[in-house]
Amino acid sequence: MIAHLQGKLVEKSPTQLVIDCGGVGYEVHISLHTYSLLPTSDFIKVFTYLQIKEDAHTIFGFVEKSEREIFKLLLSVSGIGAGIARTMLSSLDPKQITNAIASGDVGTIQSIKGIGSKTAQRVILDLKEKVLKLYDLDEVSISQSNTNRDEALSALEVLGFVKKASEKVIDKIVKEDPDASVESIIKQALKSL
Repeated sequence: MIAHLQGKLVEKSPTQLVIDCGGVGYEVHISLHTYSLLPTSDFIKVFTYLQIKEDAHTIFGFVEKSEREIFKLLLSVSGIGAGIARTMLSSLDPKQITNAIASGDVGTIQSIKGIGSKTAQRVILDLKEKVLKLYDLDEVSISQSNTNRDEALSALEVLGFVKKASEKVIDKIVKEDPDASVESIIKQALKSL
């Protein structure tokens, strides 16, 4: 219903704004990501999402249209309300969220306060295809490095190495060379362990 608000910034805090549009002050709830992108000028424009419930009409504001789209996608997942979606966008930037969903990274999504293992899995299950299509990401390139990493970690565990120590070494190797093969990762890790 309300696509954007443009006007004078009257109040600003890390969680909400008040924007004066033609003499009417709109209270707009924002994420920390949007707060960090707010311009220093008094005159601003934010893209909005209006949530209507029985007991409240709440406006959520975003500096970037892409953040609003991710917010809407997150709301489509059962178990994720506006509060958790805003917390997600405050904890991670939109690109980190889309990459975590596209690569099936349950750990990153679960690291957000208020999201458990089942909800994180549901987010990935419900949104992975939409995110890959919408943001034109290549699933293979994202998941391949994870697969190689996971296979190498599994192999080192079978060889009797401690998982925590192996993970640190493997993550360092993968960070330096994201396209490393499983064999290459294992050989380099054995030199460091």
